[in-house]
Amino acid sequence: MKKIYTGAFFLCTILGINAQEVVWQKDIKSSTQDFLSQVTTTIDQQYLITGSSIQSEKISAESKQNNGYDFHLVKLNQQGQEVWEKYFSGKNHDFLSATVNTQEGGFLLAGSSYSGKGLDKKEESKGGSDIWLIRINEFGDELWQKTIGGSSDEEARAVIQTTDFGFFVAGNVQNSAKGYGSKDVLVIRLDKNGKELSQLVLGGKGLDEVEKMIPTKDGGALLGVYSRSNLGGSKKTENFGEGDYWIIKLSKDGKVEWEKNFGGKGDDHLRTLSVTSTGYLIGGESRSERSGNKTVGIEEGTDLWLISLDERGEEIWQKSYNFKNRDVLMGMSVLHASDDKSSKGILLGGYTQAEGRIENDDETFWMLYLDQNGSEQWRKHVKGESRKREERLSDIKLNRDGSIILAGTSAEELGKENWKIVKLGDKQIDQLIEKQDIKIYPNPVSDYTYVEIGFDFKEADIVMYDMGGRQLQSLKTKNKVTKINTQALIQGAYLVTIKTDTNKTANFKLIKK
Repeated sequence: MKKIYTGAFFLCTILGINAQEVVWQKDIKSSTQDFLSQVTTTIDQQYLITGSSIQSEKISAESKQNNGYDFHLVKLNQQGQEVWEKYFSGKNHDFLSATVNTQEGGFLLAGSSYSGKGLDKKEESKGGSDIWLIRINEFGDELWQKTIGGSSDEEARAVIQTTDFGFFVAGNVQNSAKGYGSKDVLVIRLDKNGKELSQLVLGGKGLDEVEKMIPTKDGGALLGVYSRSNLGGSKKTENFGEGDYWIIKLSKDGKVEWEKNFGGKGDDHLRTLSVTSTGYLIGGESRSERSGNKTVGIEEGTDLWLISLDERGEEIWQKSYNFKNRDVLMGMSVLHASDDKSSKGILLGGYTQAEGRIENDDETFWMLYLDQNGSEQWRKHVKGESRKREERLSDIKLNRDGSIILAGTSAEELGKENWKIVKLGDKQIDQLIEKQDIKIYPNPVSDYTYVEIGFDFKEADIVMYDMGGRQLQSLKTKNKVTKINTQALIQGAYLVTIKTDTNKTANFKLIKK
């Protein structure tokens, strides 16, 4: 499992005028070496924390757990309170690496399994490690599962849902008879019920590792690969240095539309991808001076390296940014205008880690805000308060309301990590978010609709009436986004009224399909 170290997970003060505040912090305690892989934000602004853990004796007595790692899930509500906790166990080690929330309100879990049939695992091992997929509903109940693999070692690294409600799963396969190098890219396309539609193996003669995958507007996918392969195999682009960014655009039927290689003579490591109004944004770290097709240099250690591409993969601009020492990019969010037709700016989050020496600001968490052309607008550092000896930042997400979720682990010694989740408010980011007063979506609706309140309030009343004025549902909420079950409604029109304690009201006509 990949571990990323940082000593700046506990958040307190900030260098700069505009203050940040800890809205809440959730500690999920453990006595074993736990791996936290991701935080996934649901459509109603709840949070699924996912990773891999060895269960405690108390839990294992109730769930017939083995002695290996299991898929571990904890769902938190908008206030950081635990909604439920689940484990999915095989008889051997099972590592959960990627999760996506589905349009229907549940999740697809993608991980790597060394287990045969038994406990929660319903299919035999295919040989070596396999990809283990589990589809669950919003309550954590299993809907279906699938084991995919061959005699080689397969691992899952990324999963997305596409516009037709199907899925792309991306990972790696080692030393495969169908492969080209020591480690190749494996892309699997499935329908919404888990039926496998296609498999694709991509790679050069060396090592290629999937780092990120995002859905594209046309129903396809964009793959970000850390490539140490030259031209050959299926790879049609030459590497420029030790490691390059390899970008692959897949169509909605899982075929390669185009591929691009970016790098200098040194090691350049891709971390993340985002969709912009003009195309795509590629982000990672670089140790390369100006060389290859890299037109920006480095200042010290590793610098952040961003590349803006149009929808055909042609370069628009590239920029680099430096915080000194080893700069590691953890997350990237594009802030869109309310019409979704233009990008307002780019928020980057990560940390700087010392390389070979210790100084006061060697390990600090930072945020960097850029305009849509990559020009720096501001940067800020966040310093730790109750810093522990072993701390790791695993994931960072920007919420629609401008708040930030940080997920990571903290321990006094290795092997006894607790998961720590922090929700952070930032006034400067809050001012960048275009707020809408109150909205309801989707409308028309099939099963569930969501009421979103875009301003601060303490409590609101949501009431639904039929067109004859009869009250059908009434609920109180303290959440910015509230989920409403409309499954029992018959086809037709309804009235939804919302009133907050700040005396703001809104009325919506809701259409049930």
